[in-house]
Amino acid sequence: MDIQILASGSSGNCYKVSDGQTSLLLECGISYKEIQKKLNFKLYEVDGCLVSHEHLDHSKAIMELLKSGIDVYTSKGTAALFENDIFKAIHVEAEKQFQVGTFDILPFDTQHDAAEPLGFILYSRTTKEKLLFATDTYYVKYRFGSLNYIMVECNYAIDILRANSEAGRLTLALKNRLLQSHFELSNVKKFLQSNDLSKVKEIYLLHLSDGNSNEKRFKREIQELTGKPVIIA
Repeated sequence: MDIQILASGSSGNCYKVSDGQTSLLLECGISYKEIQKKLNFKLYEVDGCLVSHEHLDHSKAIMELLKSGIDVYTSKGTAALFENDIFKAIHVEAEKQFQVGTFDILPFDTQHDAAEPLGFILYSRTTKEKLLFATDTYYVKYRFGSLNYIMVECNYAIDILRANSEAGRLTLALKNRLLQSHFELSNVKKFLQSNDLSKVKEIYLLHLSDGNSNEKRFKREIQELTGKPVIIA
């Protein structure tokens, strides 16, 4: 399975996943023009887009994608904030599997301050590989087996967050929002430890905070914990 990082972080999130037969965008939180450029204007190769929730750093280009003829798959709660009478997304539900090309996709609910946020499990019938995608959530209640790729948010570390808060670099409102809506380093570790990692080939850490994370530290600590290659998006 090929994973391409187009953008990751608070300014926008967008990833491309392909099994050689079917290509999907995971999120579209950058402009339509940016997506076109990053894909070398080969957007016609994309078979669909999965959107986790409505926040613009994940959904910015939804309407342009729909207008260009690309199917967007997202929850009814998320779609309700974008749809009109002409252009509509395909509604999907947590724990109800659907297919896009050669991918079997299973959405699952996540914990975030959004209307109806979802994570996704993608299984390629071509490569026989399974990918987990979970972003913008402070907790994942599910456990997964036979994963080959993990794409998971690792937004901040609690000690960095507290230091920034004490130094006045972080408002109380933002601090509380991060605590209640984003995945913290120690919680990511607990999540990884509770899942079967025996077949995992790569772990991608997504959506790192600009001021409350440490790329080198996060990569080192997750690699030491799991023994797997870690890529920082």
